[in-house]
Amino acid sequence: MADLKEATKENLAVLIEGIKAKLNMANTAVMRAEDFDLAHYEDLLYLYNMVQKKTSFGINEMTAIVEELGAMRKQS
Repeated sequence: MADLKEATKENLAVLIEGIKAKLNMANTAVMRAEDFDLAHYEDLLYLYNMVQKKTSFGINEMTAIVEELGAMRKQS
């Protein structure tokens, strides 16, 4: 496992893929690592760690996580 403390594009991809897998997101194409900037790496790492510790998610939690991810996405 890579040292996720280091903010790299590769680690960012690991975080995003890990979050998507844990949340069992149906439409994973809407969330790609390249849609996120390294400026949000610390926030994404925090979110990743929180998601990995939980065994299940309620609807409100899922909604909050997805909204948080949406707020961190690059603006086109």
